[in-house]
This record gives sequence, structure tokens and C-alpha cells, in this order.
Amino acid sequence: MASKINTNFTLIPNQKYRRSNRRSSYISNNTLDSDSQPLSALGNFKDLPLEIFQIILKYLSVKDISMLSMVSKTINQHIINYISTSSGSKRLLLQDFHKVELPGKKQDSVILEHYRFLGLLLKRCTLLQPTRERLKYIHKILAEVSCFKFNGCAVPMQCLGLSCYGMFLQTLTAGWDELECHRVYNYLSDMTNLSRKMQTIVFSKPGSAQKLELRIRLFCRSVLLDHWTDRSDSAFWLTRILKPWPMVNQARLLYIIFGPIAPQNGQVLWHKMIDEPTDESSMSGLADAIKLLYHTGLKDWTADDIISLVDELSVVPREWLLENNARLLILSGNNICFTFMASKAVNGRALELARLIVFLALVCEKELYCMDWTVKMMRKVCKVFSTPVERGNFLQNVANTFACVIMEMLQSIMSGEHDEEERIFLNLFHLVHAQANFHKEVLYLTMNTLCT
Repeated sequence: MASKINTNFTLIPNQKYRRSNRRSSYISNNTLDSDSQPLSALGNFKDLPLEIFQIILKYLSVKDISMLSMVSKTINQHIINYISTSSGSKRLLLQDFHKVELPGKKQDSVILEHYRFLGLLLKRCTLLQPTRERLKYIHKILAEVSCFKFNGCAVPMQCLGLSCYGMFLQTLTAGWDELECHRVYNYLSDMTNLSRKMQTIVFSKPGSAQKLELRIRLFCRSVLLDHWTDRSDSAFWLTRILKPWPMVNQARLLYIIFGPIAPQNGQVLWHKMIDEPTDESSMSGLADAIKLLYHTGLKDWTADDIISLVDELSVVPREWLLENNARLLILSGNNICFTFMASKAVNGRALELARLIVFLALVCEKELYCMDWTVKMMRKVCKVFSTPVERGNFLQNVANTFACVIMEMLQSIMSGEHDEEERIFLNLFHLVHAQANFHKEVLYLTMNTLCT
């Protein structure tokens, strides 16, 4: 039988066993009193000079450093101190924002990934601090990067700085509750004087402050909106941007942030929706923003709010071509399109509604969308009218409007405006085909109803 081992003494690392339990206990107690706290906090790093510890950090990736920061409060503090050093700052705050690409791998993906992990590192390092203190510390660290500032970069269209800042911010605030995110937005707004800058552009003539319009667009898109994977997060930040302003100013801001721009210099194309029919790519940003606010179920936005916003948007800076209105509604989705049209029906704007139906058909013809969608939408809107007489008048208005719009286009061609003649003739060609296909779908629907 194995003999029992006496366990009444305390073993000391790297020290020979002593017969005297009393002597061992004395040494053990003194060791625990003096070394247990540093040992639990720093482990095997306790004997390393701080300079050597910081040299070791140079060989770790940013992701590994963020993992190390969670080991203990003491190591966390050492890492914070390292970040504040000139060598740590230079290593962590990469500023290659204007290089096009690296060999074999695009530069934007490399540097964006770097700032994503940097956001994770600073999130973990400041985990125990109050939100405002975290923001102050992080702002102090990032203040060295000029391209993170609102007006910091001379060539913002060719710069990845704000995108990296946005990736950093997204990682930092992921999982924070709404109250904390409110504080983040208010802090950023105060640091950049964003509200005052927005006030300048919404109350000035469109296009009179082109550089400021571009800066606001890039800051809102790159820093606050573009990097979220959850649509509800994007909707939250867009709501913070828009809600402090009256509806007419919300529409102006929405156009500045999501409307069409010139690819060369980023200038907002204020007259694009007024002067000529535009394409889907020019509309997609606005349509996506409207869908974002409508479908995420935020309590800040009702269906009436969204319809009012779309209505205001269609006159920024002046009344749009109705074809562009129709294209925006189609891209915004069935629910928004129907709600917008039903609102006109309820408010007795049947003539406007009839013209809108005609241009919905025109857009479907041009873009090769299914024409039966327009007919079904018209049928659904018909049910909003309360009496058969109102429905009959509306359908008559649709038929008359097709004829009126065709005559308007013919008169424009016959007036001899040669600069516009080719475009108008092509539009007329599409409209005649749209009318034929529209009525064909109406006949199909009627015959199917009769047969069933």
C-alpha cells in the first residue's frame, strides 16, 4: 500500500523542500504577501522591464494585442501606455490612405481590416471606463490622424481615411445600447461641429457650398452609415442625422448624402432629376435609404413620415420629372409605392395619380420590368376609392393621360428643338409601346376575371 503524503506544508516554486513546516509556512506567507498580486496580474511578464514588454508587443498583430489586453488590468494598462507612446502610435495608426493597392492585395481591404482590429483593441482596453471617458481617450489617440478629421484631407475623394475611421467606429460601438450610441453621435457632432455645417447647407442655395456638401456626404456615409451589417444599425444612425431637422431639410440632407454626384469631383448633381430622365444607378442610393427607414420598424418613423419625406424629396431643389418620381417609387418597393399612391387617392389627387400610373408604365417599358406589375398596382389603388364613380373617373383619367402625354411629346418634337428631339422621340417610342403593353395586360386581367 502506498504511504500517505504529508500535505501540511506549502511548496515554493524553484525552492528546495525543507523539513521544517514552520519555516516553509513562514517563507510561503511572505512570498504570497509580496508577489501574489503581481504574479496573478502579469504572470511570467513580471520580471520583464517595461521596455522589453513593449518590444514584444511590436511582434504581435493588432488582433493578438487586443486578446492580450483582456488578460488582466495590469497588462491592459501596460498596453494602453504602449498605445500612447510615439512608437506604438506610429505602428498602430497606419496612414497609407492614398495608395491605390498593394502587390497581390488591394490596399483598401488591408487597411480597413487593420482599423477594424484596432477598434476591437481600443474597445477592450477601455472596457471598464464610462462612455464619455472612453470617447475622450480614443479621440485623443486618433487626433494624430489628419485624414480622420472632417476637413483633414485635401483630396477626400481619393482618401480611405474616413472609411477607416468608420470601420473603427463600427467595431468600437458594436453591441452598445441606444443611449450610448446617442452619446457617441452627440460627441462626434460636437467635435466636428456637424450640426452647424448641416445648417449651412440646408439653408443655402443648392450647390453654393459644393465642398461642404461633399464633406458632409463623405463624413455621413463613410463614418456613420456604410459599414454596418445590420440594417437596423444603419437606420439608427441615419435617424440621428435626419430627425433633428424639419421634413423639408431632411429631404435636402437625404439628397446630399444619397443623391447622384459627379464621379470626377463628387459635386452633387442638383439638376439631374429636373432636366432629364435618369437611370437606376442615380436613384439606387435614395431608394435604399427610403427602404431602410421604412422597413426597419423604428419608432421614430411612421408610414406617413416616409410618404411625406418622399413627397418633399421629389421637389429638391425643384419639381422632378415625373418619370424620375416613378423610377424612385419602383426602386423603393411595392409597399412604399402603394402607400404613396394610396395617399394621393385618399386626398382626392386623382389626376396626379393618373399621370403617375402612366409614367410607372413608361419606366417598366424602358427597363423591361413586367408591365402586369403596373396594372396590378393600379387595380390595388382602385380599391382605395370609396365609390364606383370615383374608380370610374380615375380609370378614365389614366386613359386620357396616356393620350395627353403622347401629344405633349409630339408637340415638343414638332416645335423643332433639335437638341432634345432625339431623346424626346425615343421617349415617345417607349411610351407608345408602354401604352400598348399596359392595355394588353388590362385585357388579360379582365378576360381572366371573366373566365373565372
